Amino acid sequence: MKFVLSVGMILLCLTSLGFADSDREIHAVKISQPIKVDGKLNESVWSSMRPISEFVQRDPNQGEAPTEKTEVWIGYDDNALYIAARLYDSHPDSIMKVLSRRDNISTSDWFIVFIDPYHDKRSGNYFAIGPSGMLGDGVLFNDDWDNSDWDGVWEGKANIDETGWTVEMRIPFSQLKFHEQQEQIWGIDFRRDIGRKNEQDYITYTPRMQSGFVSRFHELVGIEGVKPSNQAEFLPFTTTKAEYTHPSVGNPFNSGSRYHPDFGADLRYGLNGNLVLNATVNPDFGQVEVDPAVVNLTDVESFFQEKRPFFVEGANIFTMFGQGGGNNYWNFNYPQPTFFYSRRIGRSPHGNDTLDNVDYVDMPIATRILGAAKITGKLSDSWNVGTVHAVTSRMIAPFQINGTRSEAEIEPSAYYGIARVQKEFPDGRQGIGFMGTLARRSFSLNDIGSRLENFINRSAVFAGIDGWTFLDEDKMWVITGYSAMSHVNGSKERITNLQTNSVHYFQRPDASYLKVDSNATSLTGFTGRAYLIKQKGNSYVNASFGIIDPKFEINDLGFLSRTNVINMHGGGGYVWSEPEGIFRTREIGGGVGQSYDFGGNLIHRVVVEWLFAKFTNYYSINLNFAQNPSTAYNIRRTRGGPITLNPKGWEADLMFNTDDRKEVFVNGYANTYFSSITNFVNYGAAIQFRPSSSVTFSIGPDLTLDQEKLQWVDRYNDAVATSTFGSRYVFGEMNQKTISANIRLNWTFSPKISLQLFAQPLISSGAFTNLKMLARSRSDEYVAFRQNGTTINKVVDPSSHDVRYTVDGDGVGPATSHTLNNPDFNFKSLRGNAVLRWEYLPGSTIYFVWTQSRSDNEGDGEFRFNHSLYRLGNSRPDNIFLIKMSYYFNV
Repeated sequence: MKFVLSVGMILLCLTSLGFADSDREIHAVKISQPIKVDGKLNESVWSSMRPISEFVQRDPNQGEAPTEKTEVWIGYDDNALYIAARLYDSHPDSIMKVLSRRDNISTSDWFIVFIDPYHDKRSGNYFAIGPSGMLGDGVLFNDDWDNSDWDGVWEGKANIDETGWTVEMRIPFSQLKFHEQQEQIWGIDFRRDIGRKNEQDYITYTPRMQSGFVSRFHELVGIEGVKPSNQAEFLPFTTTKAEYTHPSVGNPFNSGSRYHPDFGADLRYGLNGNLVLNATVNPDFGQVEVDPAVVNLTDVESFFQEKRPFFVEGANIFTMFGQGGGNNYWNFNYPQPTFFYSRRIGRSPHGNDTLDNVDYVDMPIATRILGAAKITGKLSDSWNVGTVHAVTSRMIAPFQINGTRSEAEIEPSAYYGIARVQKEFPDGRQGIGFMGTLARRSFSLNDIGSRLENFINRSAVFAGIDGWTFLDEDKMWVITGYSAMSHVNGSKERITNLQTNSVHYFQRPDASYLKVDSNATSLTGFTGRAYLIKQKGNSYVNASFGIIDPKFEINDLGFLSRTNVINMHGGGGYVWSEPEGIFRTREIGGGVGQSYDFGGNLIHRVVVEWLFAKFTNYYSINLNFAQNPSTAYNIRRTRGGPITLNPKGWEADLMFNTDDRKEVFVNGYANTYFSSITNFVNYGAAIQFRPSSSVTFSIGPDLTLDQEKLQWVDRYNDAVATSTFGSRYVFGEMNQKTISANIRLNWTFSPKISLQLFAQPLISSGAFTNLKMLARSRSDEYVAFRQNGTTINKVVDPSSHDVRYTVDGDGVGPATSHTLNNPDFNFKSLRGNAVLRWEYLPGSTIYFVWTQSRSDNEGDGEFRFNHSLYRLGNSRPDNIFLIKMSYYFNV
């Protein structure tokens, strides 16, 4: 269970009578005196209570008494919950007091409180504090899982003394969701981490090889007369942005220096005790980390993580669609859809590519979000609800051709809506839910708007149901899954383009079950997947069956890489969870999987084995092996053309980790795949240095060597090519080398002030040789140009030195020749940003941000490291400076 292994504990307070009626009850005491949250426990209320001290080790020695004593007290007033703790330590000078950014709950000393205010035994919040005063918080869901993206507004202080360290927390009731009733009954748990011993102590814990965390909590009783908050939290902000870029000489729209003052606001309001409204107007996310650069030679869109706080917080209710009940989900070459991909909202305008023949254009990089709102929470005890609504602006790009200025609509105004409802039955043994999304666009009535309709769907709807049921009393076996449908509509040109894009490939000439309908103005498809999971005990089982109809389409508000898949897998393994000899834990497992297309063609078959071991010194190693034991068909290599054959192949992956308690921590990996057409190796590491308790530096070098004998180059029509349905499909032998690094520096000056630096240099080159074409469908036969009468000639432009190739698939035959652009590439990039964050008041923050990007591209496939560094260092950078200030109001 991801969360229980990653964070902390909670403290509670007893009355002087101890645990009162039941060992499962912990009493909170109402307090009348003011509490100064300074971490020093000098208020008399704490000494008047009997502490909670019945902690037990989960790690490293499960079930044994803790090596250090911990005492916890809990109280409340009309507005907040107060928690105090004394964490004794026989060697206070050895306390790990890492000073890091918020929510970075790494190996260190921590005290964490887990609260289930709904008492639904499946969800809740956690609040963590370290001895340096660093805070962390997040949400609990699905009984076992957590997410740190939620940031509450609460106080916590810590203090180190001669007996260990002490903690005080003040958690306003406005930050918790609970039922409106006279006497509250909540779930509660605490955890203490002792970093140097890798020890975790709980009041109650999930035993190894078991599941369920929130459902095991003790009951917190004694809180009376408090009401859920309906206060409004208002966060207005203002930004000032300065851009220094290098537009084309003579650009009338951009001199190279531009300044953008702006403002907006965020709102959080408790609609009732169980529902919370979050809204944002004209949001700005300039303080988030930049996306990494990628060199994508596939036909699949690159996926980037969502980093914008408004969309990240509370997203688990949507991302968990189809995954309730279970705690592990495997994919054996299954393109699992992301049904809500929030980065579609505010994305780069769709019409950017429609203005590539103009002299100058002022192209926005993102679509402006006018406003967005979401409601999350519960209706009654067992109904979870969530909904998001966003409106984006109509985007206009001014351009100039031959001295004449005009403008074009490059993105229509749009509405995006998501709704999620989930019903949980008693004790979470069954659940059923619904999720739906809607994207609706309003095109302008002029000629420009009508042309844009050929690039974007007019509307898109997705609707699905999901659910789970446990098969036994112990919640060991669970069946879970989902079923969904999609429907999109648009112009005839748009739907035709949609059918033939890389997600669908309806135009495949040898797929009789697929057909492009050029008169269609809509597309409707379905998907579904079911899992059988055994998730308790030393042995585990995971099996699934899933399908994605060729017509299924969700990329207006989701992420889908490919369709036309019928997939199944089965596997399992065994874990030795108790220490033995040099091992702390060991695991062995394996599985088999295979996929078919809707024409019955086997497109993937794999046998997988894995080994994992963690040693007594806290080093670990993971070995994975996989074989494609038989040839299979490839329905995507020709990118909409005939089916081809994939040869047998095998891969091996190695990952290892050193002890993350040390000043230097290494996470290394090596990935390989070999077949008769591919030689792929990838080596890398993430090396973290911690020179002091407040500074962490990490560098992640990565080297990829990829030799492909069948790398896609181009397709062109040739009526003579009857064996490949009137087209030539051209490939080349590619030798690609890529070296990159993720470099980070986190310097935390205090719990309120931190500096984060990120930089990613990347150099990638690809040299193509031996261009060839597919000989016939359903084969692995290719004809190199200059063989069998075919010809190829290299042509160099004397002025630009650009290289092109003239190829002829039948030589002196009747077919005409075709010109190919040089596929060689040499791309260099450096991008990064620096973010100085100061939380000058609780919930109020100032960001100072500097973002820089530079790149260089040559039509040369030779990898020359020093030359590339020189070119990159001399390329002109684009710089963006941003100041963002927000102020938190609680009214």
